Parts: sequence; C-alpha cells; structure tokens
Amino acid sequence: MKQPARLRILKVIKSRIWFSLSFLGGCLAYGAPQPFELTREWSEKIEALAPVKATAEPQANRRVLLFSLMTGFKHWVTPHTAEVIRILGRKTGAYAVESSDDVAMFEPERIKEFDVIVLNNNCSRNPRRDLFLDATGDAERAKMLEDSLIAHISGGKGLVAMHGAIVMQNNSAEFSRMLGGSFDFHPRQQEVTCLTVEPEHPLLKAFKGEPFVHWDEPYFFKNAYSNKLFRPLLEMDRERLGHVDRNRLMSDKCYAAWIKRYGEGRVFYCSPSHNAQSFEDKRLLLFILDGIQYAAGDLVCDDSPPEQAK
Repeated sequence: MKQPARLRILKVIKSRIWFSLSFLGGCLAYGAPQPFELTREWSEKIEALAPVKATAEPQANRRVLLFSLMTGFKHWVTPHTAEVIRILGRKTGAYAVESSDDVAMFEPERIKEFDVIVLNNNCSRNPRRDLFLDATGDAERAKMLEDSLIAHISGGKGLVAMHGAIVMQNNSAEFSRMLGGSFDFHPRQQEVTCLTVEPEHPLLKAFKGEPFVHWDEPYFFKNAYSNKLFRPLLEMDRERLGHVDRNRLMSDKCYAAWIKRYGEGRVFYCSPSHNAQSFEDKRLLLFILDGIQYAAGDLVCDDSPPEQAK
C-alpha cells in the first residue's frame, strides 16, 4: 500500500537528520576538525600566514579563473579554499583572480582570457559525474564546454585542481588523462601523513623535507592514474592509514599531489585541503602558491614522470 506523501517526506527528513547527526558524531568521536564559517578573522589569520612574495617573478600579468560551482557533494571548505587562492594572489602580486560559478566562463571566447583555471572542489552528481551536464541539462553544450577546457589547457595554459575538483568530469577519459587520474574512493577522515617524494624539488621547498601531517579525506584514484604520467610531489604514508579495507589499498604508491604536462599546458593537482584548518599551516599555503605559479608558467621545474626525468 502506498504511503501518504506527508509520511514519505517525514521519513526522508528523519533519515537526513540521522545521517547528519551520525556524521557529526563520527567526526567528534575521532577528533576530525569541525566545520566553521568563513569569517573576517580567519581571512586575516591566513593573510598573516601567507607568503610575502611569490617564489618566481611573474612573466606577465597573470589572470586566474577561480571556479567554485558544486552540483554534487558540497565540501564545507570550498569558500575557505577560494579565499586562500584570492589572498595568495593579492598579497604576493603573482596573479589576479576572477571568481565565478558560471559554466559559461568555459566557452572558448571567455576562457581564453585566463592564464590559469583553478577548479575548487567541483564535485558533480553521482553516478554520471558530469558537472557541465548537471549545470546545463544539455549534453551537446556540456560536451562543448568540456572540450573547450581541455583545448585551453592543452594549448598552453594552466590548470589547478583542489581536492574534490578531480570529481568534476570523473567519467570522462580525456579529463582523467588531462588531470592525471579520476576519483575512486576514500575512507573516512583521519590523520594523514604526506611524505615529500623529492625533498629537493622546487615545488616541495615549502616542506623542507619534513612530512606534512594533517586531517583529511585520503583520496584514492583510478583510470589515468594507473599510468602515473605525472611527477609526484606528495605521497601518503599507507602504513599510517586506517579505517579502510586493506584489500582496497593500492599495491603501489598512493600520491596526494602531483604536476604534469598536458599538451603544451601544465597541471597541478592538490588533494590535501578537505578542512580549512589545513590552510593554517604556512607550508601548505606556499605549496599551493608555487603550484599555481607552476601552472602559470612562471615557476619552471622538472615536471616529467620520474622514469622520463633527465
């Protein structure tokens, strides 16, 4: 017998409240950092911690498109991440930022204005995992926008993807090749130890050879990731990971950040940043700034996969 609509709605509301309370309870029980609103005080704190100057001298007036639309899972850190990107550019003068959540910014005539595209936690709806299609409802237009982004980067521009942004076009083989992988799964939040793969690499100077320990969702990857056609920067210490079926852990290295070439363009992926508290470590701020400068073409370094390194 079909239930009355009111009863069905009440059950949905009850299940969502139960899920939210369970999630919060799990975070409290295991010591995970708690969500908080972006405030002026927090922005001022990050402003004080951010580098005073850019590592590399900008070779031009760099323009960055900061894209923060989410159609799937909403990471609470997204506005904080956007604020970090703005502060780093403003304080150092390394680049100017235009913020948007409008997919029309990816049209060929508009995207060409930008030297770097920063994708900020752009999770798409499961299971189709196509943010452009989510936003437009038009498969032909969605394909055009994805092709425009891919052509822009392969033509010589820069791409930076922060944490959940790797999910944006997760079922697209070419997007996976461009970014270096696709999202597979993650266990629940926990303390994650990231090791510097090459302590002397220019993009890792912020960490001075020391591990970066923080609370995060440890992301694991699939598709193009298996080819490892990138230069790894941060590697998760798998022996310290918990709350995950060991059979699901990859038998090889578990990387959390990397750089790579895509055509004539440059790509920087940074998974660490699920919680805004991670940004309160000045090392991560410098690492992100250097990654953006690499994507812009100002910070020149070896970005070839290790087996191809000279």
